Amino acid sequence: MHPPRRFVVDTMLGTLARWLRALGYDTLYFGQAHDRVLRQVAIQEDRVLVTRDRRLALLARPRACLITAEELDEQLAELVAALGLATDEERWLSRCLDCNTPLTPRTQDEVRGRVPERVLTTHRAFFDCPGCGKVYWPGSHADSMLERLSRLRGRRGPD
Repeated sequence: MHPPRRFVVDTMLGTLARWLRALGYDTLYFGQAHDRVLRQVAIQEDRVLVTRDRRLALLARPRACLITAEELDEQLAELVAALGLATDEERWLSRCLDCNTPLTPRTQDEVRGRVPERVLTTHRAFFDCPGCGKVYWPGSHADSMLERLSRLRGRRGPD
């Protein structure tokens, strides 16, 4: 069993932050934030600072992970390998991609009026974010995300 990891991600890696959330990891992303703030959050909240900035990575040692890859799939693979992250399927898509809050399962009745009617007639499983109110369901977008995460897992091998 891998210990849970928590992250704070710098401004250059916003897309990577969303994909860490998709993997189920508690990941803060502030958009524009000063290096000092990112280092403080990493220390105070026991988070790994993920950055492409070599200087910031040196300043934040040992709480930093420097990402050198430019493409998202390679960035994900680099981070997973560098930190020995688990890619457990049961955690996938369990956090809000926008605000990082853990998602809550909901019934069709609970999301009625919050999703298009056609979605209610074609889906049975729903999740909502208590933080921002966004509703998720396992549609084609989720399928493509799960496929990408599966490819990542295949690159790394079984956990």
